[in-house]
Amino acid sequence: MNNTYADLIDQTFDFPTNSLELKDNKLHFHGIDIPALMEKYGSPLKVYYLPSIGEKIDEARTLFRDAIRSLKYKGKYHFAYCTKASHFHFVMREVLAADALLETSSRYDIDLIRHLHAKGRLKKKNLLIHNGYKPENYLDAILELAADGFNSLPVIDNPEEFAYLADQLPEDGKLNIGLRLATEEEPKFEFYTSRLGIRAADVKKFYSDAIEKDPRFELRMLHFFVDTGIQDTSYYWNELRKAVRAYAQLRKSCPSLKSLNIGGGLPIQNGLGDEYDYPYLIREIVRQVQDTCRREGVPQPDLYSEFGKFTVGESGATLFEVIGQKQQNDSELWYMIDNSLMTALPDTWGISERFILLPTEQWEGPPVRVNIGGLTCDNSDFYNAESHGGQVYLPKFNSKKKRLRLGFFHTGAYQDALSGYGGIRHCLIPAMKRVLIAQDKDGNLRDWLDTPEQTSEEMMRLLGY
Repeated sequence: MNNTYADLIDQTFDFPTNSLELKDNKLHFHGIDIPALMEKYGSPLKVYYLPSIGEKIDEARTLFRDAIRSLKYKGKYHFAYCTKASHFHFVMREVLAADALLETSSRYDIDLIRHLHAKGRLKKKNLLIHNGYKPENYLDAILELAADGFNSLPVIDNPEEFAYLADQLPEDGKLNIGLRLATEEEPKFEFYTSRLGIRAADVKKFYSDAIEKDPRFELRMLHFFVDTGIQDTSYYWNELRKAVRAYAQLRKSCPSLKSLNIGGGLPIQNGLGDEYDYPYLIREIVRQVQDTCRREGVPQPDLYSEFGKFTVGESGATLFEVIGQKQQNDSELWYMIDNSLMTALPDTWGISERFILLPTEQWEGPPVRVNIGGLTCDNSDFYNAESHGGQVYLPKFNSKKKRLRLGFFHTGAYQDALSGYGGIRHCLIPAMKRVLIAQDKDGNLRDWLDTPEQTSEEMMRLLGY
């Protein structure tokens, strides 16, 4: 029986994949020789294969186009990228080069929009979907964008947001808006209903009591978001059907409502064993929207998606070198790497996310079961399970004779912001002010502002704008 790491992968998984293959016993990612790249730049290393971003956008458009054509669906499809997946300038450059729409999540996103427009990468006519819970400064920034001629569409999360917009919008102003439905969370989740959005039972009344009576506003879009993303589960299909029924009921009294934003992204390959029938998933979404609209006797809406992880996830790789090994007991062998998993890949620690893990070379060595340990002193800085439910296996190696380097692949979404890379934070929520309280020599307490709140200029500089 063969007993090399290469044999283990070959016998267990369908390998190579679309993005990973072995050439001359060296791992290649999107055709790039990873060991050679690490020889050139060292370790640890984050890698972004930017052509993948446009390819994924084209893939999503093709999936919807094929489903719409085969079903003779009456609406159109529009691809939007949710900026929170990765705000970096090199990502946004690729996204906008592919003519994608943008979805924002916070006040600081608006400054990013203005930077992109100033650089000539974003046109004012491009639709901007403004999502998330919106404090007054976020709403003010949206209104300023609209006043400056940008095609802004705020998705109302709650009645208070609409009331504020109605109070601030000039009497002769006009603004297109959307409404967000509150979905029910997955049964195993810690609470029942999403904190974001308006309950489906309240949407029609909210429209008739508030929006319909104010001629300055035109409801164009109904939005819903399932946190687990698009999956072939009874939970997802049930939430989709509820959202489409809510659209149909609202459409009967609101002729301007012509769009359904399905929210939630397509899954990506987080493990070598992951397989997804994308054509089936997208065709089923289109079919269910079509069937419900036909039964309810309402026009079929244009469909919008806001794919973030699907767009950028598979473009990223996070690379380490094993700098030591420790046999702690009969069954626990530790490979110690040259950085921290908690800080470089926070989802592995925070939500037990798994990524594709492979060695970059030494596939001819025998496989051994290992735990991977990070450099921090924290007990949680480890990785010891794969997405398919098995333990981690890597090649056995002699650290005195050969180097062993490894990579976590498809890490391009969210990890930089969640880890605070360079000072960036999730959804561009700024770092808080810091106040210090100290006691002087007389025993009196005094306080002072040690660090002000992170500014937009600081954040844009970190992102490369």
